[in-house]
Amino acid sequence: MPDATRLTAGDAAPDFTLATDSEGEVNLYELLEDGKKVIVYFYPAAMTPGCTKQACDFTDSLDSLQAAGFTVLGISKDAPSKLAKFRERDGLTITLLSDPELAVHEAYGAYGEKKLYGKLVQGVIRSTFVVGADGKIEVAQYNVKATGHVAKLRKDLGIA
Repeated sequence: MPDATRLTAGDAAPDFTLATDSEGEVNLYELLEDGKKVIVYFYPAAMTPGCTKQACDFTDSLDSLQAAGFTVLGISKDAPSKLAKFRERDGLTITLLSDPELAVHEAYGAYGEKKLYGKLVQGVIRSTFVVGADGKIEVAQYNVKATGHVAKLRKDLGIA
C-alpha cells in the first residue's frame, strides 16, 4: 500500500528542522509563525537536469511567490556542501535544505516506491506541498514533472 503515508489537503504538515546550504537551520513552524505560507518541494538530486530546471523555475518565480506571501523550501537528501555548489552554480535564491536520513521525505510521503524506466524502485518522489499559516496542508502534489510544474502551481494558486 504505497500511498498510505501520503498527505492530503487538511492534514497537519509534519514539522521539521533541517540544515541549509549555508550552515544555518530552518524550522517549518517558525516560518509559519510569521504568518507566511510555505511551499515545500522535494527533489531527487541537486545538479541533475530536471532538478536544476525545477529549482531555476522556483528561483525565477520567487519574487512573485514572496509577494503573494509564500516562502519556498527545496528539500533533497544532498549534503549542505553539495547544495551550496548547486546554489552557486545556478544562481539559486530559494532556500535549499538537506535531509540525508530521508526522515522528512518519509513524513511527507515523498520517499518510497516509484517507477523508474518501467521498474519499481525505492527513491525520492518529486512532490510539492503548500502549507498554510495554520500548519495545515493546502495542496499536496505527488509525482510532479520537473518542467512546467512551477507554472502550473502558480496558476493553481492564482499567482500571475
